[in-house]
Formats: sequence, C-alpha cells, structure tokens
Amino acid sequence: MQGALRLALAPLEVKTLEPMGHDRWNAFVDDCPQATFFHLAEWKDVIEQAFRHRTYFMYVEAESDIQGILPLAHVNSRLFGNALISTPFCVYGSAVAKTEIARQTLEQAACKLAEQLQVDYLEMRNLSPRYASWPTKDLYVTFRKTIDPEPNANLLNIPRKQRAMVRKGMQAGLTSEITPDVDRFYAVYSESVRNLGTPVFSRNYFRLLKAKFGDRCEILTVTKDRQALASVLSFYFRDQVLPYYGGSTTNGHELRGANDFMYWELMRRACERGYRTFDYGRSKRDTGCYDFKKNWGFESEPLYYEYYFVKAHHMPEAKNPLNPKYQRYIHLWRHLPLGLTRLLGPYLAKDLG
Repeated sequence: MQGALRLALAPLEVKTLEPMGHDRWNAFVDDCPQATFFHLAEWKDVIEQAFRHRTYFMYVEAESDIQGILPLAHVNSRLFGNALISTPFCVYGSAVAKTEIARQTLEQAACKLAEQLQVDYLEMRNLSPRYASWPTKDLYVTFRKTIDPEPNANLLNIPRKQRAMVRKGMQAGLTSEITPDVDRFYAVYSESVRNLGTPVFSRNYFRLLKAKFGDRCEILTVTKDRQALASVLSFYFRDQVLPYYGGSTTNGHELRGANDFMYWELMRRACERGYRTFDYGRSKRDTGCYDFKKNWGFESEPLYYEYYFVKAHHMPEAKNPLNPKYQRYIHLWRHLPLGLTRLLGPYLAKDLG
C-alpha cells in the first residue's frame, strides 16, 4: 500500500520511446485494459519504415514505472494537410493510462508538440468521447461482435440473406488457406481497392506488417481451382481477431459468396482457436462497406475522432472520399490500368493516414 501511494505521488516524466524500450512499452499495452492492437510499439517501426513519417511515441513514467502511453505520428502532405495523429493508418489511438493525471499529462504534451510542429491540427482517435470542447468528426463507426464458442452457432447467427451467400461459397467449392505469401494477397487486394477507386498501399507496407507483428498478423486467402479470389490480412490481439485489409478480384466478385465465405472462414477458424471477439473494423457511415457489415448482423458503434486545432479553423475534409470534390477522381482511378495504380497508389496512400 505504501509503495502504491509513493508511486501515485511521484512526479511524472514524459519520455519518448527508444528502440530498446519496445518490450516495456508492449508489456504496458498487454496489461492495460484500454489499450488496443494499434497501441503496440511495432507501429512506430511500420509507420517510419513504410511511409517515412516521423513518429512521437510518448509515455509517462514515475519511478521507472510506465503510467501511460500515447503513440503519435506527423503526417505532412501538400495534398491532404499537415497533422499530428494518434494513430495514422490505425482505427484506434489516443492516450491510455493507469491514472487520469497520467493521461492528462500525455494529452497536454501532445497539444504542446502540435503547437511546436505548427501542424494544422492534432487528431485523437477515441473509442469514447474524451474532449468535450474539441470538435468531433461523426464519420466513422466500428463493428464488433462476440464469437460464440460453437462454430455452427456463429453460422446460424448470421442473418439469413448473408448466411445464404456463405453457403453459396461453400457450394461453389471455395476453399480457404492460411499463407505467408504477401505477394498473393497483394495481387488480390490491389485489384480490389483499384475497383473501389482507392489508391493502394505499397507492397512493402504489408511485408512490414507481417515481419513486425509475426504471429499477430495472418493472411487468409480464398481459392477455387487454385485461383485466388479473395484475401484478407488480419490482426490478432488478446481474444480478438481484426480483419483489417481485405478484398476480392473481379472474378471473386462475380462469383457470388466469395467475400462472405472469406469472412465466415476467418470467423470459423478464429472460433476454433479460442478467439471470442470479431472486430470488423472501421467503416464510413452510409457506404457499401457499412451496409455489408450491418447485413452480417453487426451493430455499429460510433468512433470519436476529436481535434485540437493549431493552424486550422475547421474540420478537415481533404481525406474524406465522400466529399463530392473527390468523386470525379475516384471514378477516374477505377478506370486506370491496374499496373499503373500499383505504381502510383503508394505515393498517394502514404499520406492518407
């Protein structure tokens, strides 16, 4: 008790993560109920090496004991603006801490850093409201659902129409396999996002995800007659599986049920391995992706992306594809040759965050 009191009264020191401190940082993440997969230290390496953005992974400690963490990265783009974000390329972020004072200390340090960097704004990606006086973007939601321990119960829990799509995939002779082959995944995924009008990330980004996260990162691919039709890269954290990057080829899209079968196979395999939460990830409201997840019986939960303005005076909209200004570019991108989008896409996608 005296040790806990002494620790609570000890002064907090704000520090930044160094290469030798990854294990300490991740030990805190593993022990902190509020922390997510996107708070892991490996994201620092991934963001720096894949996108060349400068990172500021802050933590506070008292008497050499970490009390809270806040991962940040600086994304400065002529096209999409200048921002300090927790955390770009991730669904969740912001500070997590053992105490309110530790969290406030990190938040104040982030605001100070944003002012020093003279960014347009600081963006915090929260699961719940945090800053009452900060503007909040009501654009994104997340979808999470408990996985039943019984695989067949999960299939029956899928609404009838989508369950029929899963069964069509089964009847069509689709199979799924776990593979370390990033190239095969990339061939499918890059075609899928081109068809949606979205720039694709670099192949190196996905290789880094596999290399840095190891067993926490896995690729599942759906095939028919050895042809890859759909593929998804997922993360595993605690009792959760998070399908994060996925899509299907034109052939997979035409073969009704390939996408549904893929997500069912991911859920079935996760269930059999003891995972109990299926985190379907972030979607923009009122989009096809949003509707797809709703049709699987998932209820949306709002995400609170909150902003501390430094040089900006209004909510950022440059990276919102629902902005009518960008619909013409999206339409054009869909009709570019696939090879050209794989060449040009990474230069645009690295700043989307």
